[in-house]
Amino acid sequence: MVDRGESRKFEGLPALGLIWLAGALSDRVWFALDRSVPAWDQAEYLTGGLTYWQALQHPLWLNGEWWASFWMISSKVPPLTYIITAGFLDLFGADSDQATLINLFFSAILLGSVYGLGTQLFNRQIGLWAAGLCLLLPGLYLVRLDFLLDYPLTAAVTLSFYCLTIWKIQQEKERGGIEKSSRLSQWLWVSAFGICFGLALLVKQTSLFFLFVPMLWVAISAIRRRHWIGVAQLAWSLILSLLVCGPWYRTNWLLILTGGKRATLDSAIAEGDPALNTLDAWTFYWKDLPQIVSWPLLLVPAVGFLLYWMQPLFKNQAVSPPRFLPAIKWLGVFLIGAYLLCSLNINKDSRYVLPYLPVLSLFLAYGLTLWPRCWGKYIRWGTVGTAILLMLLNLWPPECFLSRQFTQFLSPRAQHYAYLGAEWPHQQVIAEIIQTEPYLNSNLGVLPSTPTINQHNLNYYGALANFQVYARQVGVNLKQVPQDVRSLSWFITKTGNQGSVPTEAQTAIVKAIEQSADFQLQKFWPLPDGSELKLYHRRVPAVEIQGREEATKSPNPLISANSNAKSANRVQLERVIVPDQAPPGVPVPVTYEWLGSWDQLQAGLVLLTWQSNPQKPANFLIPATQIPQSQQWLHDHGIGTGSLHQGMPANFKGKEFQVTERMAMLPPPNARGIYTLKATYLSRQTGESYPIKVPDISIKIETTAKQVPAPELDLITQLRILAISLPQGSNALTHVFEEIGRINQYDPTQDYTVQTELAMERRLDLEGPKRSYAYALALARVLQRDATGAISALEQVVRLDSQNPYGYAYLGFLHLYDLHPKAAEKALQPAFKINPNLPEIKAIRAVAALMQGNLMQFWGDVQTLRNLN
Repeated sequence: MVDRGESRKFEGLPALGLIWLAGALSDRVWFALDRSVPAWDQAEYLTGGLTYWQALQHPLWLNGEWWASFWMISSKVPPLTYIITAGFLDLFGADSDQATLINLFFSAILLGSVYGLGTQLFNRQIGLWAAGLCLLLPGLYLVRLDFLLDYPLTAAVTLSFYCLTIWKIQQEKERGGIEKSSRLSQWLWVSAFGICFGLALLVKQTSLFFLFVPMLWVAISAIRRRHWIGVAQLAWSLILSLLVCGPWYRTNWLLILTGGKRATLDSAIAEGDPALNTLDAWTFYWKDLPQIVSWPLLLVPAVGFLLYWMQPLFKNQAVSPPRFLPAIKWLGVFLIGAYLLCSLNINKDSRYVLPYLPVLSLFLAYGLTLWPRCWGKYIRWGTVGTAILLMLLNLWPPECFLSRQFTQFLSPRAQHYAYLGAEWPHQQVIAEIIQTEPYLNSNLGVLPSTPTINQHNLNYYGALANFQVYARQVGVNLKQVPQDVRSLSWFITKTGNQGSVPTEAQTAIVKAIEQSADFQLQKFWPLPDGSELKLYHRRVPAVEIQGREEATKSPNPLISANSNAKSANRVQLERVIVPDQAPPGVPVPVTYEWLGSWDQLQAGLVLLTWQSNPQKPANFLIPATQIPQSQQWLHDHGIGTGSLHQGMPANFKGKEFQVTERMAMLPPPNARGIYTLKATYLSRQTGESYPIKVPDISIKIETTAKQVPAPELDLITQLRILAISLPQGSNALTHVFEEIGRINQYDPTQDYTVQTELAMERRLDLEGPKRSYAYALALARVLQRDATGAISALEQVVRLDSQNPYGYAYLGFLHLYDLHPKAAEKALQPAFKINPNLPEIKAIRAVAALMQGNLMQFWGDVQTLRNLN
């Protein structure tokens, strides 16, 4: 490979800077005038950037637990783009236009890498033309004007390939005796490649599709030449890559695998992508080239190549190898490998192959320079001028029909018009919810799912409002519609097009909301597309909060007279409202009213035990270890179900608030008699605990009592009920995780798992070992992906439920999740003594054997599994 610009390698940088500046000015004008709202993916990624920005406000760099939680913020999508975005948000402000400034940073990396590749493999002229083309390729400017991971990925892959190429060139120069590059320089460039490759993997996992074949190519070449220093350098680069990206992948590997199936197989089936055994699957991206490149930029360079190769034939000369043949071969390795691996991915989309466009731009630039000198200059600038015109017409809505036809013909399906119309009301929706519930975190059930009105962009605008409003899509499963309606207090509906939602379920939930007496129309907004957006609110919310001054001024009959005598710094239970009697085994409505300072209420978890004690005063406490399970039930939860907003002003300190909770509790099926309440306060932050004086209240449970209408059970109770079925093993797991997927929509932060964990920990300390508590604690920690804590809880489970093989299977699986196969194999040994033919323990032991390299054990377990099935 020839480096013709080595002595003047910096001369092209001013021109490169002007190319970047021209692209930056064009992009920022578009963003300044565009008034659109982010669609599904864009809004989700913007929310990720905000979440990491929030996490980095108070970092604990030397705290291992903080790092573990930091990596778990984004469990399926690698977080590097979010982390870099957080820095831009800190500098320029937390808005979508400010977040897209990150693309200027990645443009600089991309253009610099392409220019570097061009100068190293060809010459400075081709490097500059290729950099310019990267601004004009539709596939690249479409994603550059959005907040997506594909543009950062393209920059990261190109930079990694540039570093690998420089290292390869140095190796070849040294081997050919052209130039004696220093061994230190080789180590530096291969180290740079390792770091950049690790960073690329932290942008998106698919970076491997583009860099795997070039890495394999140079590795095989080094082995064939017996160049062991080169092999060692490549190995060192991979070690560096693992050090860079390993912590995130180590923390989230299981969710990456399960999420990968949904993102590839499930999406491909839903979108009707061609199967891999069809020709369409392997020609999809070839047919897609005109869309992501445009016909002028595709055909004119191709004709340049054709003329160059045919020129000797016209002059009756022998065909000679083209110039820069080694460079063409090397770029061909990258392009062919990337094309084949991307085609192997069953889920097809134009965005997924964008990282090979910068390398393709080098071929295109080379083709433009191959036109004959007499008119090649005019061809190049005419082609670029046409590409600029197409870009402008694709980005700004044309008024002329001929303009639209022109762009559709030469640059098909590449339109991304700036939206110049009326604003969408997303921020107004969020403001209305916060104004109605200023002290709460609110969860908005979103029923439509269109590019402009969906759960992701409403959730994003809620995150912009200090993360006080979340949005989740509900009403997609017809069986779950009644639970969705009963579990949320806010809903958004829309007239007209409903988008990508199941019609039957969506129709049912819209009807249930709009016709229910439990909901009222809070506000509505006309939308720019001619439809109407409606915001519904529950008439009697599950949680209400008032400042004490507001509460005392309002004629609220629920406030009891004894509320004036209270401790200054402790939470008080002012009143409890329950029916006089209720049947067992069904939800019972209950209202709690709490009074206290904001800090105590916001951090408060209450341990509530309804216990059978008809012959004792209500506040007489029987030791919990002496109460049979059938003679009590629990109603532990965070005050306000944990929905009190954390970002409240500092002047709330010392001010009293009243929290009213309208909930449901569940007496066990065999409960009978009169039950009274025992209450204990537990601070999440300090661990402070104290008993709470309970009003004189009781409820009679008897089978002949009439059932009283009740709200949906709180999520902590639902989780404890689900944990009871865990001893049944795989037969129950499908139902358990299906239900967890549902209730996770009702608590976007999954705080209910933290509440359950704290409550079960305290009860196990106070009441001694109980199997149901241990299972609930283990499940809560599993849902938080706390492997160490879950293993500890399951070790207690197997002690309390020692004859159940599934407890050992859960324990073994968690050891595998924590990447400790030896410990997993050891944990399974008691299960084999109980039931050696259980398929689950065979499968876990097979994986543990494979991870340890014990192929004999692995093969034996696999054969046994086949026989069992």
